[in-house]
Amino acid sequence: MPPVKFSFCVSCGYRQAYEQFAQILREKYPGIEVVGENYAPGLARGLAAQLLSFAKIALIICIIMGRDPFPSLGLQTPRFFQWMANNKMSASIMIFLFSNAIEGMLQSTGAFEIYLENERIWSKLESGRVPSPPELFEAIDSQITLRGPSKVFF
Repeated sequence: MPPVKFSFCVSCGYRQAYEQFAQILREKYPGIEVVGENYAPGLARGLAAQLLSFAKIALIICIIMGRDPFPSLGLQTPRFFQWMANNKMSASIMIFLFSNAIEGMLQSTGAFEIYLENERIWSKLESGRVPSPPELFEAIDSQITLRGPSKVFF
């Protein structure tokens, strides 16, 4: 039988759904290969999330160490940075939590895509929902029927 591949949004919490589907598929189709992987965000969103992560760490280090980067850039220190320097712990926690929320939004795709070999048989991005197990079985069985018995390996 051809392998079934799941591409899902890890940050959306779809790993558990993948694991449940993998178990159900292995019970219904013994010997089937089931593979799961993260559905990566687009290049721009992934780079933006990574850049934000580096900026977050650099800003927190500057605040904790008491470094003011603005004069070295030829800029006047903004009042919000002065507040952060005076409230290091609160500012660091606020920056950490706020930037993590934005990073999560940038990395979240909402995807739960299912492929039989290289053929997509279900797309949450298109349908707006995760399939029920009977819908997944029907999609797999119909693809197997279309391919014919010569392409099915048990």
